[in-house]
Amino acid sequence: MILPVVKLGTLALKTFCKPIANRLKKEAGLHPKFRHFIINMAQANHRFTTKMQRRIYGHSVDAVIRPLDEEKAVQAAADLIGEFFVFSVAGAAVIFEVQRSSRSEARKEEKQRQEIEAMMQRDEELAKEIQVLKQKLDEVEQLAGGRGLGGFSHFKHGHATEGGNGKPT
Repeated sequence: MILPVVKLGTLALKTFCKPIANRLKKEAGLHPKFRHFIINMAQANHRFTTKMQRRIYGHSVDAVIRPLDEEKAVQAAADLIGEFFVFSVAGAAVIFEVQRSSRSEARKEEKQRQEIEAMMQRDEELAKEIQVLKQKLDEVEQLAGGRGLGGFSHFKHGHATEGGNGKPT
């Protein structure tokens, strides 16, 4: 019962994080200090990605990279923040699910270990009980032999049969 509720909650969280990411993107460019920070972040990201692309395509990486204009930088940083938020929420949901599954598996393994331990203990108890019964049987056979009841021990070993046809030899 808990698994569908958790999965539904995770799906709802992912669904609700998209509008929050869009709101973050919208508000990102309004605060002056934050705007300056994200412009710097977007410019650094632009330089990094341009250099990587130039390396991949075998072009010179020493060329001067023109910075993005301010509005494009704000938009690129806002998109990056929005995607980072969505990715973070999805990553947190995956981590939560893995931990929950791990705890569930650990509980199952502990239960199996306890069941095996109980079976082993029961096996030891039965082995002890068999040993006690064998001792009692030996005592009964000794008492029976002492009183002249020699035929009693034949029940323990059974009769030998000739050729397996069930007739005594």
